[in-house]
Amino acid sequence: MKIFAKDHVQLKSYLKATSEWIGEETLRRIPDGQPKEYLYDLMRDYPQRGGKRFRPALVLLSCELFGGDPEKAMTSAVALELFHNFALVHDDIEDESLLRRGEQTLHLQHGIALALNAGDALLGLVHETLLENHSKLDGNLAVEVHQHLNKVMQATFEGQALDIGWVANQTFPDRAEYHEMISRKTGWYSGRGPCICGALISGASKTELEAVGRFGEAIGIGFQIRDDLLNLTEKSETEAPNPGAGGYGKEHGGDIAEGKRTLISIELLEQLSAKDAERVRTILLQTREHVTHADIDWFISQAESTGALESVASFCQKQATLASAALENLPVNPARSLLGELVEYLTIERKA
Repeated sequence: MKIFAKDHVQLKSYLKATSEWIGEETLRRIPDGQPKEYLYDLMRDYPQRGGKRFRPALVLLSCELFGGDPEKAMTSAVALELFHNFALVHDDIEDESLLRRGEQTLHLQHGIALALNAGDALLGLVHETLLENHSKLDGNLAVEVHQHLNKVMQATFEGQALDIGWVANQTFPDRAEYHEMISRKTGWYSGRGPCICGALISGASKTELEAVGRFGEAIGIGFQIRDDLLNLTEKSETEAPNPGAGGYGKEHGGDIAEGKRTLISIELLEQLSAKDAERVRTILLQTREHVTHADIDWFISQAESTGALESVASFCQKQATLASAALENLPVNPARSLLGELVEYLTIERKA
């Protein structure tokens, strides 16, 4: 199946087409054998729940942006989606999350041990899928793509280590430390990585790779900050996200219960009185079972009244501006038009 940007006037139509294809291909690569109950059914669970699947779309669009055939990028796009689902399984365990895509998280349904094992198997499939590139891409390109996506994974793990390490060590990062974490984690995994991957496959120059990488990093960071805002403002917990629609699919205020250090919490600690700032720290330092609904409501009300939410939303706008500026220097074609729409969709307009 070929999916070209020129065949889709609207972003929603393009995302729907790519999401359906990526979803089918992701599930096709998961074995249909034994042990189903303890492994393969678990591996299929998160992919079957939906998701926006914008990361593989970035791979395909970035390939087409520089004149490449998006069909040659399909395998890498599927590999990235498999990695995404692996990361979600492990992330939910590490964060002790309750909901994912509108349903109970995998480890709460099946236990930590089986969920971990299913996640590990998904990561194995990432590399198995990337090996398919050796029969589809010319020369050493398959190796370059594999090395690049390994770099994406490593950056993600480094960022995640900082994210959960701050919680484990009961420390609070400053803005520079937070930016370092989110650049490594979401900047690479949700933006720079997918964009450079597609551009590599198209044969883009080093200058073009760097330009599309800057674009990707900006939208990746903006997407994560928008997600942090939605965690406090969106209440569609049981509605799974889907391309161009859907709900939030995670528990309202879950970041607070998990003690996440976000740009919102940094804003609050800078703006609140010493007494209230100490209450913020106390809430974020507590274990999940000790954080009450009253704590979460108070935290959110302070974020609203101090203007912290508004300030963080402005930061998302700045990331959108950075992404749009980077895009202006890239080829003008239907793929660029859709990437331009993605900027607004992921960083500004996204409600869930």
